[in-house]
Amino acid sequence: MIQLYYLVLYTILFAITCIIVFSIILFVITKPYPEIMQDEKEKYFFNPKTKSIEAFPSLYEKWSVHLSVVIPAYNEEQRLPVMLDECLEYLAKRSKNGHTYELIIVSDGSSDKTVDIAHTYALKYDNIRVLNLIKNRGKGGAVRLGILSARGSVILFADADGATKFKDLEKLDDSLRNILGFDYTDKPNEVSSSHAIVCGSRAHLGEEETAKRTFFRLFLMHGFHFLVWFWGVRDIRDTQCGFKLITRESARAVFQALHVERWAFDVEMLYIAKVLNIPITEIPVNWTEIEGSKIVPFWSWLQMGKDIFFIWYKYKIGAWKIKRSKQT
Repeated sequence: MIQLYYLVLYTILFAITCIIVFSIILFVITKPYPEIMQDEKEKYFFNPKTKSIEAFPSLYEKWSVHLSVVIPAYNEEQRLPVMLDECLEYLAKRSKNGHTYELIIVSDGSSDKTVDIAHTYALKYDNIRVLNLIKNRGKGGAVRLGILSARGSVILFADADGATKFKDLEKLDDSLRNILGFDYTDKPNEVSSSHAIVCGSRAHLGEEETAKRTFFRLFLMHGFHFLVWFWGVRDIRDTQCGFKLITRESARAVFQALHVERWAFDVEMLYIAKVLNIPITEIPVNWTEIEGSKIVPFWSWLQMGKDIFFIWYKYKIGAWKIKRSKQT
């Protein structure tokens, strides 16, 4: 009995020692603030109308359009045209009321005809720019570089699959107006310098979607949601919906501090926003699953789970810190 006691005690002490050593090593080798890497070519875009290379503006400049739509796209030659047609039709109707906008299509190292298709639309429309990343950065990296090149008073990032229709942007606009007390069409200066994030959500579809999933996928999904909840993002039921609206000032504050560039970037983005006391709301949107998803059920959830653990752990031990702007 005594031998068993000491065996358990030594095992616990060994485990604690391993955790301490691991934490120290992780703390030493981890850079506290993100280094935003960008190839020199990614600071420019090709204008198919003039056949010239032009420089992207910077998020840190003054806004010049009401809305920027950032669309991360990796090998989306099949789904992108359908999404763009619906998006542009809707935004064209809004432009009749003086609403200005731009689209930034970010090809995340695509190897298919995504860039060619995007340039075809840019040739037809004046307000489309294509950011062609040299290599795959991950969804979070693509969204960040697109946002850093945006001109909008507010910025919407939307998935290239078109799972959420742009008509639902009105719901996000209403929520933003409720938070701030004014609208970015009427008072773009005030909105641009204010803080707010509005998240589209599929959480209201839970029961219907749950019935369609296997036990294994449900296990992975609920495990992921538990990790998100455990880490501290507890007010947002659906962190992963690719339809989020953010003010220009909030985008500056959050995306300069973001470390994660893969699928789990939304979780860290919302965590940073909570730490910085940025108002966040969650609004139900319509959502339809579109074939061609890049998420592989087991490996993608496993990757996201690992990312969330290390996000939590690195912040917990102080290896990661949130870079704060002077305004925040």
